[in-house]
Amino acid sequence: WQACFASLVSQDYVNGTDQEEIRTGVDQCIQKFLDVARQTECFFLQKRLQLSVQKPEQVIKEDVSELRNELQRKEALIQKHLGKLRHWQQVLEDISVQHKKPAEMPQGPLAYLEQASANIPAPMKQT
Repeated sequence: WQACFASLVSQDYVNGTDQEEIRTGVDQCIQKFLDVARQTECFFLQKRLQLSVQKPEQVIKEDVSELRNELQRKEALIQKHLGKLRHWQQVLEDISVQHKKPAEMPQGPLAYLEQASANIPAPMKQT
């Protein structure tokens, strides 16, 4: 890590004027970093393989734990969607009730006029 960062912030690159030289140096540092990352990944994969051979029950426990976590995550997601579903069902039910109310109102032109005038806002006074 230190070598990678040190080369990126070294004075050679700060004082350098050749962009191609800087780019080549940075590319080399990135390549070194990726190589070290691959080696680290390989090391952990080898350790995982050794563990699976020496203690297979440990690998099964980890798999079971991962499956439980996934089930909990999915259950929480289902509950979230059910909550949204209940909300929208309530909204649809409220809309349905609002559309049924005009049919229950008294019929006739006078009743309709009274209902319509009740919904008109009062005029604003001009000063």
